[in-house]
Amino acid sequence: MSYEHLLVTVEGAVATITLNRPEKRNALAMNVMLELTEAFRHVGSSDARGVILAANGPVFSAGHNFADMAGATLDEARQLFTVCTNMMDAVQAMPQPVVAKVHALATAAGCQLVATCDLAVAADTAGFAMPGGKGGLFCHTPLVAVARNIGRKRALEMALTGDIIDAATALDWGLINRSVPADQLDAATLDLVTRATRGSLLSKAMGKQGFYGQVDLAQPRAYEFAVELMATAARTADAQEGFAAFLGKRPPNFTEHP
Repeated sequence: MSYEHLLVTVEGAVATITLNRPEKRNALAMNVMLELTEAFRHVGSSDARGVILAANGPVFSAGHNFADMAGATLDEARQLFTVCTNMMDAVQAMPQPVVAKVHALATAAGCQLVATCDLAVAADTAGFAMPGGKGGLFCHTPLVAVARNIGRKRALEMALTGDIIDAATALDWGLINRSVPADQLDAATLDLVTRATRGSLLSKAMGKQGFYGQVDLAQPRAYEFAVELMATAARTADAQEGFAAFLGKRPPNFTEHP
């Protein structure tokens, strides 16, 4: 498929979706979010084993496009943020692990997008912020994703101050998985996505959905959910093949698709 504001490429088993509107700081305008949602769903149904989310230009993403909100009615504003939420949900609905490759500043909904990805690697030149705390519109929706990564106090510090945190701080706080020198970003991201896609695709897809299904539940309910899921998963062909391969001391032969 072709897109106006994105580049979608496939190399080996990894698909890369690249925000490609550098002149607009990769702002998540309505049309960009609709394209991204379609790209996530399309790649999610493809043969790719893993996905990298990247961006071109001096900014990873500046978040929402203010022109979409200026003068908007309540229904129009509600629709904008619903489209954004659907886009974020599409990332976590994909069966493949999604790794954000962040080379530069990610702010507001751009920071939310990084937080929503399953994994994230950032260059030491990257920064992260929810700048609404310094302006007229608080970052309500970005805070949902960010708080689920870094906890209440740190998330509120970011949201209330609007200050940028650097990649080292983002790593310490748990917003990203790795911080590397900029010239190592490509290699580090590829290494992580390669390691995150080993083994059974079916098992990985069930594992990702199981994680998001239980992570916000109370512990007793989470165990109830996970026990049923794991019992069901143990009966899948790939699980049984893994058991047989281990017991037979041979390499497993997993199915190709989740």
